[in-house]
Amino acid sequence: MTKRFIMTGIGGFLVGIAAMMLTAFSAAPKLMIAEDESLFDFEETVELIRNTAAEQNWKVPTVHMIHEAVSPYGYEVDRVAVLELCQPHHAGKILAEDRAKVVTSMMPCRVAVYETADGRVIVSRMNTSLMAQAFGGTVASVMAEATQENEAILKSVIR
Repeated sequence: MTKRFIMTGIGGFLVGIAAMMLTAFSAAPKLMIAEDESLFDFEETVELIRNTAAEQNWKVPTVHMIHEAVSPYGYEVDRVAVLELCQPHHAGKILAEDRAKVVTSMMPCRVAVYETADGRVIVSRMNTSLMAQAFGGTVASVMAEATQENEAILKSVIR
């Protein structure tokens, strides 16, 4: 009887772990990426993000027009822009600390603006606030502040 009870307990434990992993795996994309519909068309959205970022002392060193990059290879896709947003004071804090440099592959912050087949314009970005919590220390504090500022910039264009 005890052996059967133990085996049932172990089996239940393993089923629970499998269910938890499946739930986490299916929820991960929605937790990692935030998407919102823009109030404006594609060009206006990109321009408003650029202007609002500049007004809030953020730099936009590059805007990648991804649709233009794939067009020469025969891919006709809806317009997609990836804006690089950089706040030098935040970047400086990360770059000044060797342990914090682990997140430099995510710098500068990137925001995507893209058109969908049904004509909507979507603003997409990584959930850097959630990711920052895993790092702690300087990374967590700087990325939390940067995320709040990014969201303030995007508030001008999203529903």
